Amino acid sequence: MAVADLIGAAVGVLLLVIVAYILVGSTLSVAETVTNAQKAAALQEQIQMRTDFSIDEAVADGPDFNCTINNTGREIISDFRHMDVIVYDNDTRDYQLYLYNATGGPGTWTITDKGSDIIHPSELDPGETYRIKVMTEGISPYWFQITTANGISASGFL
Repeated sequence: MAVADLIGAAVGVLLLVIVAYILVGSTLSVAETVTNAQKAAALQEQIQMRTDFSIDEAVADGPDFNCTINNTGREIISDFRHMDVIVYDNDTRDYQLYLYNATGGPGTWTITDKGSDIIHPSELDPGETYRIKVMTEGISPYWFQITTANGISASGFL
């Protein structure tokens, strides 16, 4: 009888140790995940604070328009596929979204002049300017906004 009680107690202690191990392990895993998420959010905020650009020389060319974007921040702007151009058209009184296309085409925007881009090709370094063309689908574009991949935007009138 005493042996059965001893084995029962040993199994009970072993189950308590296993449950404690699982709980502590899952708690540590959750804490690590939360810490990594907080670090990523803080890094993204730092990148946003260092990103800035201005729009210069916006010129309408029929329904299309050209403008110069100047990187005035301290971060490289390079994720053009995730940059958006939003255009307000006076005729339709509607906003239209234009996505990047390296080859251009109706309903897109593209980079037409990268200037003397020799240090980081196809990346808009701080202090550099790119000339872009937006090929709108409207008749009379009036206002536009360019938004980078990390949410920084600038706007201008035509």
